[in-house]
Amino acid sequence: MKLPQTITKTSKDIVKEAMANVPAISAEEALSLLGSPDHVFVDLRDGTEQAKTGVIPGAVASSRGMMEFHIGPERSAHKSEFDQDKTYVSSCASGGRSAIAAKVAMEMGLSPVVNMSGGVGAWQKAGGALE
Repeated sequence: MKLPQTITKTSKDIVKEAMANVPAISAEEALSLLGSPDHVFVDLRDGTEQAKTGVIPGAVASSRGMMEFHIGPERSAHKSEFDQDKTYVSSCASGGRSAIAAKVAMEMGLSPVVNMSGGVGAWQKAGGALE
């Protein structure tokens, strides 16, 4: 299919670049952090996905489309959960969107941030619950 634009970077390229630049943890490692006072889980799936399946217990419900506004303290959409001196564990359905979001969060100055490999799907396969 011929497009009128020349796409120079694919979504696959963007995800691969993000995954190469963001520290990752496995779902099993993430499970051991549940309830930790030093970690904040961030669910970056859209609201429809979150409502359909639930979120990791205690996770901040954000979304890939709103995360920057939730982090930025100057925005009315800012979420105070991003004002903590903790490690942020980002997740989505399979790990791609959350890797991109984690990279952007790091570029914004949020630190430390890790991406949960395999996302919520891997979390559930590892025995993790959603609420």
